[in-house]
Amino acid sequence: MHSGLIKKKTDLTFLKWSHSRQSSGTAGTFLKSQSNIDGVKKYYKLSNFDPIEGIVGHECVNELIVDRLLTILGVEHLSYELINAEIEIEGKRYNSYICASEDFKKKGESKTALDNYYKTNANPGESHYDFCVRNGWQKYIDTMIAVDYLILNRDRHGANIEVLRNARAHTIRIAPLFDHGLSLIYSCQSENEAATFDILEDKKVQSFIGGHSCYKNLDYIKNKKAVFKNELKESDRGLILEGLEDVLPTVYLDTIWKMIWERYKIYENI
Repeated sequence: MHSGLIKKKTDLTFLKWSHSRQSSGTAGTFLKSQSNIDGVKKYYKLSNFDPIEGIVGHECVNELIVDRLLTILGVEHLSYELINAEIEIEGKRYNSYICASEDFKKKGESKTALDNYYKTNANPGESHYDFCVRNGWQKYIDTMIAVDYLILNRDRHGANIEVLRNARAHTIRIAPLFDHGLSLIYSCQSENEAATFDILEDKKVQSFIGGHSCYKNLDYIKNKKAVFKNELKESDRGLILEGLEDVLPTVYLDTIWKMIWERYKIYENI
């Protein structure tokens, strides 16, 4: 499995960052950027940024961890690179791990958020879940619900699920799973918070499909055993956390793995 981790410091000070407020309503700002070099478009994201304190979050690390987890489970998803980068924001330089991904749209495709697509195409009274089933996306949505439970994704709003259309070819598909920064223990900003984080707590989540409980959302899935192609093994800890020992403190990594593994064991026994 490709590690997706670039530890050598990379000069990305040419990137121009724009602000995107967190949809969860918590304090802080996410900054985004993009580049187009030799015809290859890349999108970049920064962890939670405070204008005074600087980069205070570790959401970008979550993207790589979840990327690796989904690769093991055999789930289609957007791949991320975690890059040790030097960047510049409003004239000030920072060194931080940022994440990068390539465009998942194919040539000729345009994208629209699932919530907008639902508004213009749903039948009267049709639920978000039933709408997705009617469009042939039940397997995708069931998998997404299970993944979001495993990682306690707090931010699966309707714009974090996208529909890709090619008007000329008359094709429509749902985009690979993406955007998992606000998951796991992203809210922890100290080792004590990480050590005492309740890995099984049913925290309130924002979910376009279902309600505010990732546990209750599992009830949508009729055949839970058919969701993942592959099994997660306890020995997969090494693959999922490979190379991150000097990126996040050990207590963070221990809690993240324990969270994934314990939630997976519960899911397998439902």
